[in-house]
Amino acid sequence: MADCLSVGVLVADHVSAPIDHMPVPGELILTEKLQLSVGGCASNAALDMARIGVDVEVVGCVGDDAFGTFLIDALAAGGAGTKLIRRLTDVGTSGTLIVNVKGEDRRFVHTTGANARVRAADIPWDEVRKAKILYVGGFLLMSALEGRELAEVFAQARQAGVTTVLDVVVPGPGKHWEQLEPLLPHTDVFLPNDDEARAITGLKDPKQQAEKFAAAGASTVIITCGGSGTYLLDKTQRLKADVFSQPFVSATGAGDAFDAGYIAGLLRGLNPHGCLAWGSALGASCIRGVSATESVFNRAEAETFLRENSLTIQPW
Repeated sequence: MADCLSVGVLVADHVSAPIDHMPVPGELILTEKLQLSVGGCASNAALDMARIGVDVEVVGCVGDDAFGTFLIDALAAGGAGTKLIRRLTDVGTSGTLIVNVKGEDRRFVHTTGANARVRAADIPWDEVRKAKILYVGGFLLMSALEGRELAEVFAQARQAGVTTVLDVVVPGPGKHWEQLEPLLPHTDVFLPNDDEARAITGLKDPKQQAEKFAAAGASTVIITCGGSGTYLLDKTQRLKADVFSQPFVSATGAGDAFDAGYIAGLLRGLNPHGCLAWGSALGASCIRGVSATESVFNRAEAETFLRENSLTIQPW
């Protein structure tokens, strides 16, 4: 019985170590390393949760190819359950090429692959009702995962006492609000970043973004803003958390690491301050490495870090 079901986007990341500049047409740029690593919201968060002691099972789709095998093997080796991952023979595993340039944000080239086949029906009810948390990562990127169908799953999960947690990936323009709106009233914690929230709402201010999502029914809204910190809004309070300072290499996976830490806080019964501290600590640890999960704290490291460092959190 898993504490958390991590449902959604599973990706094989092809990541470059930071380069000095983007190559011009025909130019060859050397980098320290190119690596194949676990990517995608659901798989990243699952590995990060397993690392800090959460019993987690992954739900999603991969192709019947070498990259699908890599993801399943890497998740299993990291302590995440893989029995609920579907392997599809007629589509490839999703992949992302991540180009890191020193001093600049990441650049992504993505193929949706098997993630386009993830459906609400893939989320097994017998497993949901035994879990404590149902996390869906990468909603809006999975074209077969309809908002109204997922809303029914979330509603049933909440009736069974399972906490529902939702994160999104926004693949350019689209009818994102139309997909999201029926789902928010059944969402206990909604975790977009400010860029995603802007694309969905058209609003630039993270405070206004949070208010719009809360007005649509989300119980707790958390807008992560990278190095600018995090805004939380729930039914009783509004909090602004700063960030923990760590050496920056790449932001790949930092949002997923935050989600994993926040979920770990929920499972520990912590209040929003404590959950924000756990999320921020894991997010900060993630930025020290090139890939999405390689530098994320394990449980002992996270506990030590949180004992030795405090996070500034104040009302807004």
